[in-house]
Amino acid sequence: MTYQSEIKKTMQWLSTIDDTIFIGQGVLYGDGIYRTLLDIPSNKKLEMPVAEDMQMGISTGLALEGYLPITIYLRMDFLILAINQLVNHLDKLEELSNGIFKPKVIIRCIVGSKTPLYPGLQHCQDHTELLKACLTNIDIIKLTSIDMIKTSYRKAIESDKSTILIEMKELYETTE
Repeated sequence: MTYQSEIKKTMQWLSTIDDTIFIGQGVLYGDGIYRTLLDIPSNKKLEMPVAEDMQMGISTGLALEGYLPITIYLRMDFLILAINQLVNHLDKLEELSNGIFKPKVIIRCIVGSKTPLYPGLQHCQDHTELLKACLTNIDIIKLTSIDMIKTSYRKAIESDKSTILIEMKELYETTE
């Protein structure tokens, strides 16, 4: 079992939960590695344009309507483009609404690998500490080993809070 295959298996498990919906770029179209890791029914996928802030806003809206969005950012660098919706809305909505609204979103993002080819600064930065400094009501979990994957997603499902799960692309082929 590789890190990558455990991600795929966990996404398949998440797709069996009635109210989950997977949202992001390349979830329905294309042939990249991230789409192949999302081997789930098409009716569970919502394709997005390159509009990261809008994607997070739609994810929050879907959560308010009773869905459990699993919103996917192919690079953590792109999650930064959604920081307004993440910090000022999803993270604070319960406080802003005096406890009336408490949307729950699972955010999946990937820190890109620097090998075998260096993809450039905008595709491999790790902003975990920045997110921890900005967010007060969202759990953040960095998936640094295979055995963390399923247990961390299970914890996110069982939590009453939103969760960011950070994958490490450099670990995709590892078996430990």
